[in-house]
Amino acid sequence: MVSLSAQLVVLLLIAAAFFMRTSPVDGLSMEPRVHAGEIVLITTLAYRFGSVRRGDVVAFRHDAPTTETYIKRVVGLPGERVEVRHGIVSIDGREIAEPYVQFRDKRSAPPVTVPAHAYYVLGDNRSDSDDSRNWGVVRDGDMVGKALVGIWPPRRL
Repeated sequence: MVSLSAQLVVLLLIAAAFFMRTSPVDGLSMEPRVHAGEIVLITTLAYRFGSVRRGDVVAFRHDAPTTETYIKRVVGLPGERVEVRHGIVSIDGREIAEPYVQFRDKRSAPPVTVPAHAYYVLGDNRSDSDDSRNWGVVRDGDMVGKALVGIWPPRRL
C-alpha cells in the first residue's frame, strides 16, 4: 500500500510538470534581483486564478515566433497612462516608488496608455534593459507566468 505522503509527492510532481516552467536568464536587465546565468522557476497557474499586479516579475514571449522567454517587472496595467521622464516612472501623472531599481538611467519614453489585455514592463536594471520603452507593451497572450524564485545556482535559493 502506498503511503499518503508518497501520493502527495507524486501529485505535486504531476502538478509541477503541468503548471511550472523554468527559464534561463540571459542578460543583466533584472539585476540585482535576477542574475545572468540564473534559472528561474515560473508558475503558469498564477494568472489563471489572480490578476497581474504592478510590481510582479513576469515571464513572457517577445518577438514571436521565437521561443525565447523574457523576464521583466510589470509597471503599467491596462488603462493606465505610463510615462518615463529622465528615468522617473509616472502612472497617471503620479511618480511611483521603485525600491527595487538600483541601476537607474536618465532615458525618457513617450507617454503610453496601456491597452486592455496588455502590460507595460521594465527591467530593474534600467540602464541595461530592452523593455516596453523600446518595443511597447506585452499582450496577455504572450504572458507565460509569474517568476517565483531563482532555483539555480543553489546559492540563490
